[in-house]
Amino acid sequence: MSTARNELLVPVAVHHRGTTPGEGKKAWLSWLDAIVRFEGSDLIVKSGLPPRIRHRGLLKDLSTPALSEDTLFQVAKDILDPNQLAHFERHGSIDFAYDFERGRRFRVNMFMARGKPSVAARLITSNIKKFEDLFLPQVLGDVAMAAQGLILFSGVTGSGKSTSIASMLDYVNERKKVHIITIEDPIEYIFEDKKATINQREIGIDCTNFNDALRALVRENPDVVLVGEMRDYETFEAAIRAAETGHLVFGTIHASSAWQTFGRIYDLFPEEERDQIRKLLAYNLRAIIYQKLLPTLRPEIARIPAIEILLNTPGVQKYVLEGREGELLDVIKNSRHEGMIDFTSSLVDLVERECIHQNVALQSTPKPEELKMRLKGIGHLGHG
Repeated sequence: MSTARNELLVPVAVHHRGTTPGEGKKAWLSWLDAIVRFEGSDLIVKSGLPPRIRHRGLLKDLSTPALSEDTLFQVAKDILDPNQLAHFERHGSIDFAYDFERGRRFRVNMFMARGKPSVAARLITSNIKKFEDLFLPQVLGDVAMAAQGLILFSGVTGSGKSTSIASMLDYVNERKKVHIITIEDPIEYIFEDKKATINQREIGIDCTNFNDALRALVRENPDVVLVGEMRDYETFEAAIRAAETGHLVFGTIHASSAWQTFGRIYDLFPEEERDQIRKLLAYNLRAIIYQKLLPTLRPEIARIPAIEILLNTPGVQKYVLEGREGELLDVIKNSRHEGMIDFTSSLVDLVERECIHQNVALQSTPKPEELKMRLKGIGHLGHG
């Protein structure tokens, strides 16, 4: 394969055709081993192509021959039990967890595409990094230690939201004797009990759906709750009610900035319910953190987060109650001493510290003209 498409060939130890019983499993294990050895995050396998692993955000080919359809069917036969195989053949897809060596686990989706099998697998790890390793501000530790309320992470898929939340939960885990319950689809990090007791529930394996899992929360006596993505009315309402009744609730939502998250939330609700949700948010929100991962100038760091942090201070609460969420960006800009930061200032900081190229910053901002003005005078930076 050519490297012109920015794909690096990664050697894999074992090459298998995988068309006889047992050979499919050997091929499968060699692919998973490559992910672990090369510190990848995901495996993508499709008939007619070599297996690919996601490494530092980019898909890279393993140096094996292109896979045949027969090979992938043999993988399915070798790693699925009879019930799973029957489900896959009947429905055309199946989600399952696969335990690998040394406590590592993979969340796998096997599916049919144009009549041929494909696989997507993600490494689930217990290697949860601390704030400083993720280049996150320490103020997130203060936020994580709140007694109750709602903490939202916003951003697109792949922006590092789950990784940052895991770091915050483990911060609590190391410091408080509390009961933490996570409801995830899929589980992305495996926690070890430290001071806290942690129970992790995976949709499709431990519970049917988010709504059923959220309804069961009241009987499970949690202090801290992680709800995966808040994608609908029922999930968000259950989460905000849990925050109102004394729990600390973490969740993620798709939005393009911290302050614009409010609009995304209100859109989930009928018009007649939005005033009530506005009041619940005003009194129960703790923080909204928006982040986006950017490529860096430093060879030892693949990607670094640019962030925006909105903390629910009395001033912010007043703006929310008055329906003035559109003015919150100015509040963030003027409240840096309280731990808040706007996205543009975060980009400027990263350029000044020579963490990212200024062109990367300009491509990442919704306010390029404002950023250009802020970057004047440091134009020599970011070319390292």
